[in-house]
Amino acid sequence: MARMNLTLRAGERLFINGAVLRTDRKVTLELLNDVAFLLENHVIQASDATTLLRQIYFAVQIMLMDPASLPNSLPLAEQLLKSSIQSFQSPLIVAGLREIGSLIQRQRYYDALKALRALYVYEQAEMHPSVSAKETTTQRISP
Repeated sequence: MARMNLTLRAGERLFINGAVLRTDRKVTLELLNDVAFLLENHVIQASDATTLLRQIYFAVQIMLMDPASLPNSLPLAEQLLKSSIQSFQSPLIVAGLREIGSLIQRQRYYDALKALRALYVYEQAEMHPSVSAKETTTQRISP
């Protein structure tokens, strides 16, 4: 049995198995079993899905937040992954996308989102090669 403690601030939202919870005060929750959840600060809006990786992120996020949408969001995520693997030049990004595809097939959506966030900096570097690698890796990239 997996146990995890989450501490939320007043007004913060948490998405668990398709349900949205909002706290009215600071609270610590202990999750006593495996559950699909997403913290509010990792949620992006459709308007923020401006790059290939963020579009994949948004599709996977929907699968996690609304399990009933799986019949529509899973094929979308798979198609976006396929086209992204063909679009990127960076072997690191391509390898990461293949691993993300594997995570999605194993229904490890949270892990897929985490892996996608880790690739943002490399996507930025590939999209803007004039920005030095040092500048890119020190930038704070939001989800």
